[in-house]
Amino acid sequence: MSFKVRPEYADDVPKTRFKIKIGKTLSRRKWQAAFSTEGHLDIGKTLNRIQRGGVHPSIRGEVWEFLLGCYDPLSSFDDREHIRQKRRAQYALWKDECHKLFPIIGSGRFVTAPIINEEGKPIQDPLVIKEANICNGSTTPAQKNYEETTLSDGCASSPPNDSNYIEPVGFGSHGSIDKKEIQWKLTLHQIGLDVVRTDRTLVFYENQKNLSKLWDILAVYAWIDKDIGYCQGMSDLCSPMIILLEDEADAFWCFERLMRRLRGNFKCTASSVGVEKQLRNLAEITQVIDPKLHQHLETLGGGDYLFAFRMLMVLFRREFSFGDSLFLWEMMWALEYDPGLFSSYEYAELNQAAEAVVSSRGKVKSIRQCGKYERENLRNRGKNGDDLPISVFLVASVLKDKSSKLLHEARGLDDVLKILNDTNGNLDAKKACIGAMKAHKKYLRKANKS
Repeated sequence: MSFKVRPEYADDVPKTRFKIKIGKTLSRRKWQAAFSTEGHLDIGKTLNRIQRGGVHPSIRGEVWEFLLGCYDPLSSFDDREHIRQKRRAQYALWKDECHKLFPIIGSGRFVTAPIINEEGKPIQDPLVIKEANICNGSTTPAQKNYEETTLSDGCASSPPNDSNYIEPVGFGSHGSIDKKEIQWKLTLHQIGLDVVRTDRTLVFYENQKNLSKLWDILAVYAWIDKDIGYCQGMSDLCSPMIILLEDEADAFWCFERLMRRLRGNFKCTASSVGVEKQLRNLAEITQVIDPKLHQHLETLGGGDYLFAFRMLMVLFRREFSFGDSLFLWEMMWALEYDPGLFSSYEYAELNQAAEAVVSSRGKVKSIRQCGKYERENLRNRGKNGDDLPISVFLVASVLKDKSSKLLHEARGLDDVLKILNDTNGNLDAKKACIGAMKAHKKYLRKANKS
């Protein structure tokens, strides 16, 4: 699978460094050979191969389903098919529920303008009316006449008698509207705005159907996750899923599993954003492995490490090309793979499951089935840094690599941002993961001595 770039953006996007390497990259043949006749996956061998050379793009979607905990490696082919069909049915129910509240969901269209106000009253915005009915380019004569009247007058008249027409006000909600529904509908246009900006350099998103699929998944997720809803950055995390997995429900569940890892980053209170905890962890790590750099950053007013906010929120999507960011993700997930992922996710409620990844800490697990990073955590259980995601150490390794430049050239936070932005498209995913592992070991060694 290639991630073709639109010709007009060819000179603006970083070139992908990822290359398929025979004997290192997990190929389709090696992937199929890793399963027993019943369908049990030898996850240990699979992780080793991914850590060495990533995953062949043609099988990336199905491999990611295991790395993200959608399926248990010990499950059979029949077990997984049963789970798959059950999840597809569940997604269909949730999507239908959303469709009844707002019929644009599942219609192949989406909106980018607010549809209700803070009190829950519909907004008669001509742009909403237009988007709701002609986004897919299939305007009927009755619709076209109504839209021309509405857009020219700036106010809505009675809709035409057309069975294909989607009512621009009310949007499927009848009578009173509760707080949850108001909050959800207030986010739908923001999702739309983010969707049209997400990976817009890719040919894949020239297709209206793919944009709508991304919007539908994010809208459904926002509806079922009552505490978090939708936040900017989620579209960057979801986009690869719908590119790699053809079935919309499968893509949704892959995204949902990824959000269980990252959900805490998006949780906001009146005084803080969830990712700030990881930024504090990053500060502590840098203070241990590179105290001079940490002191310099504090002197510049960057002791809160907010300059690393984006890296952690969207997992380095901006620092790597699209293809390389996928390579980076799968190596990170392979390194920190915990065989207890499936059980901890499958048997927990969505809102209880993941302020952080909850692995089966107290259970006996084969160390061979764990990623290298998780193995280090098992060996150092109870010591500093054992519950931090590898992404925090990856940022720390990037800072360590740029330490000399930051110390000598950064005279303010603008300089820090410029130096780090210069790394965009110039980082090597495999080297970055190796650097993260080294930073992790160094941190544990030094922290345990102090």
